[in-house]
Order: sequence, then structure tokens, then C-alpha cells
Amino acid sequence: METEPIQRILKFPEGFLWGAATSSFQVEGGIDNNDWAEGSRNGLLPPIGRACDHYNRYESDFDIAQSLGHNCHRLSIEWSRIEPAEGKFDLMEIEHYRNVLKALHKRNMVPFVTLWHFSVPIWFSESGGFDSRSDAPEIFARYCAFVVEHLGDLCKHFATINEAMPLASNGWRRGTWPPFREWPGFEWALSGVPGAMPLTQKNKSISNIYKYFRVMSTFARAHNAAYRAIKKVSPGSEVSIVHQVLVFHANNNPINKLFASILNWHWTYSFMAKVYKQCDSISVNYYLHKKFGETRVYEKSDMNWDIYPEGIYQALIMMKRYQKPLYISEAGIADASDSKRADYIQRLVQHMHKAIEEGADLRGYMYWSLMDNYELAHGYEKRFGLIAINFDTLERTVRDSAQVYARIARSNSVDNF
Repeated sequence: METEPIQRILKFPEGFLWGAATSSFQVEGGIDNNDWAEGSRNGLLPPIGRACDHYNRYESDFDIAQSLGHNCHRLSIEWSRIEPAEGKFDLMEIEHYRNVLKALHKRNMVPFVTLWHFSVPIWFSESGGFDSRSDAPEIFARYCAFVVEHLGDLCKHFATINEAMPLASNGWRRGTWPPFREWPGFEWALSGVPGAMPLTQKNKSISNIYKYFRVMSTFARAHNAAYRAIKKVSPGSEVSIVHQVLVFHANNNPINKLFASILNWHWTYSFMAKVYKQCDSISVNYYLHKKFGETRVYEKSDMNWDIYPEGIYQALIMMKRYQKPLYISEAGIADASDSKRADYIQRLVQHMHKAIEEGADLRGYMYWSLMDNYELAHGYEKRFGLIAINFDTLERTVRDSAQVYARIARSNSVDNF
């Protein structure tokens, strides 16, 4: 006789934060003076245009988030708006972001601000940027300190850099993001990337291998410099870095375990060793895993990525070693049909809870993304949003999966079978 599975309610700690994330140039629209806009104008990236027009519609977008039970929200500041020319800061744009933060406070949503989410001002990129400008860490730290000095009374949580490893990998190894540098023999990396520039237009050179490793070191120095600069102007601010954990794991084969260990060191541990001491908390992004020796065939998302939300547990346990408070600043799924997202979220949250039970100091989760947006080199094709966007009319439609997430957020719990 078969027995029914026993349902168990997994409760999260009191005060746990639930929300979603956005990135300024991916949702705001009207940004024409950063390196991504320049790449788009040159035909190297899909057109960006008005995106979701979130710059003008943030109040109504936050109304939707509030209606879905969100009590926090992650956003980013667009560097090219704040510092449109080197050393010249736009206080009107600062006021805009102050109004954005006030709108979140009005709705009792805790803001998390990322100071740099991939895009940089054209003046910075054209003068060498992180690629070759020797004073790049100091320039970045100056910008970060300026923003926090002007916004620190409205926000406690600031992250310096979003996903240094994917940025370096796509910008200085695969060549699909600015500054479009590619390693020779890396053509296979273009497979399945709509909008990637033709190989003949890329900066393909053996020297890009050296530049890739150099820029990773520069990113670490930039974070550390920004941390110190922020603490001088706002000692009470909580400063983090956003690291995307790509989970490498293996079957019991010792060689496969060795491969996984080496790649976890390369992708996560070697970089985090350079920055974690200059972090008050750590923000974790999770999308991808690779299991060596795996025979299982995974269901795929619209990105053709394995649907493996269980990997969030491994990602959090990996980051637990740094003994810092943890936030999941991104984890989500591209699913235009909305047929897989609800199950993905539920399984993800269940494994978040498992990590908490095993000692991970996890304090919040922000789904990627609040709304469909400009998904980098994929343009507007891939749909991650809890809110669907009609990019012709900009109509917002709340997806059914968003209601499933809303029930989790409101109850601060998830069912577990």
C-alpha cells in the first residue's frame, strides 16, 4: 500500500527578506553614453532603446512588487548617469536615485544597491577602463564613495561589483560583451548567443589571455579600494561584492573530482580570497552548474541551461566558509511560457532552507528578474521576469509564477514534500 508523502512546512528566520532584482541599463532605457550603448550603435550588440522605461515607471513597478509581497528590492546605479564626464558628477541624477530609494522606503521595501552592474561610461572605456587604465581602481572608488555619500542615508546595503568572473569571461575571453576581447580558438563560445558580433570584427589576440587575468586582479583591487573609500564617507554602510557561483561538482571518479576542485578554485575561491576580507556581507548569484561524469539529462531553460535549482545549496555551502552574512542577489530562470518557473522557485527555496539548516547565514533572496528586460547579448529574447513586458506597448502583466513566489514571501515559508 502506497502512502501519501508527508508535507512539511519549511519556515525561514524572522526578518528574512524576499524580493527581486533589476539592473539599471537593462530596465531603465534612455542610456546612450555607456559602453553597451556604444556597442549596440556599432552593431556589436542588440539594440537597447527604451528597455522597460523603468526610469520613468519605477513607482508603478514597485507597486506591483509590493503587491506580490516583496519586502526588499535590488537595483543598480548607472555609472554613466552619475559621472557622464570624468570627474564631473550629475546631482540631478543623484536626486533621481534618491527618489527611487524613497519610493522603496514608502512601500516598506529594503533597498540593495549595486554600484556597478557591467556598464561603464564611454569616457572611462575609451580611456582604457579596467582593461589598461592604471588608476582604474581609484577612479572606481571615487565614483562609489560619491554615490554612497549622497545615498547612504537612504540605503544600508551597497555592493561594489556585479559578477566579476562572468564579466571578465565574456568581455576578455569569449568576446561577446564589451570590450569584445576574445582568446584565439574560442569560437565555440559563440554557440547559442544571439547578437554576438561576427568573428572578423572582434579583437582576437593571444595577448587577451594575459589581459583576462590582469583584469581579474584589477577588479579585486577596485573592490578593495571602493570598500575603503565607502567606509570613509559612510562607516555604517554594509559593503558587499556580488559573486556568481558556478557550481562545479562530480561523481565519485577521483579525476572528475579533481577537475571540479580546480575549476571551483579558478572561478570562485581564487577571486574571493582577494576580496572577502573587505566585505561586510557577500551577495551570491546562481544560475549554472557543471557535474563531471554526469549521465543525467536535465530539463532545459530557454537559455538552454540545465534546470538545477538544487545547486543553490552547494553554492551557499561554498560561500559559508567566509563566515559572512549571505544574500542571494540573483537566481532565476528564462521561461517565456511560464511553465517551469514556479517549480524552479519552490525547489530553489527548499534548498536555500537546507543550506540555512546547515549553518549558512542566509538573510534574503532576490529573484532575477522583477521584469523581463534587456538580457545582455541576448537582447529582449529571453524572459526571466516575474512580470512579463510587452516591449511594443510596455504593458506589464504579472505572471502566474509570481503569485507562487508571493505566497512564499508573505508566509516566509515554503512547502516541502
